[in-house]
Amino acid sequence: MFHFIKSIMPREEKFFDLFEAHAAKAVEAAGSLRAILDGGKTVADNCAKLSRQEEEADHISYEVMQAIRRAFITPFDRSDIKALSSALDDAIDQMNKTGKVVMLYDVRAFEPNMRAMADRVIMLAKLTTEALPLLRNIGKNGGKLHTLTGEITKIEEQSDQLNDEGLRALYKGKAKKDPLAFIVGSELYDHLEKVCDRFEDVAHVVSDIVIEHA
Repeated sequence: MFHFIKSIMPREEKFFDLFEAHAAKAVEAAGSLRAILDGGKTVADNCAKLSRQEEEADHISYEVMQAIRRAFITPFDRSDIKALSSALDDAIDQMNKTGKVVMLYDVRAFEPNMRAMADRVIMLAKLTTEALPLLRNIGKNGGKLHTLTGEITKIEEQSDQLNDEGLRALYKGKAKKDPLAFIVGSELYDHLEKVCDRFEDVAHVVSDIVIEHA
């Protein structure tokens, strides 16, 4: 009886709006991250821009938590809503941590594989923006959501390979003359890999929601 009553009561559409705004902010942040890795004189400006975008994402995440507390009816379980918002926020936060490392070590030139990983971050963010609106009708869009989350997993696997190849090239190249270059470079690679991991976390949450509600 409870499930029937829940099905006919109006749902809180604000959650979907917030998810989509959060994903859009992730795309913006991914663009700033990629611009940072182009290097040159604009690095500091792009790091500052990324930091602002991360703060804006935090506000969206806060609104989600507030909406959870206020809403009587939610589109799916509160724990899933919280997990999805947290995973999105973690991805953007991890991008900002990458920018902080860049500023800490005053890095102005970056390795090709770092830029390639940032390209993957943009792909992951865009796939996320494509997937989240489909949650408005899980029954209808379950198949498409499954396809998109699978694509996210494949791209994350590509980023793992780029990370391994980049570390190997770093070790055989600059590190032979400058050990600090390997320390800094490996830290940047680690943060970039974690960004991709966080988007895979988003995909896992979406997959769980589809399984529960499709």
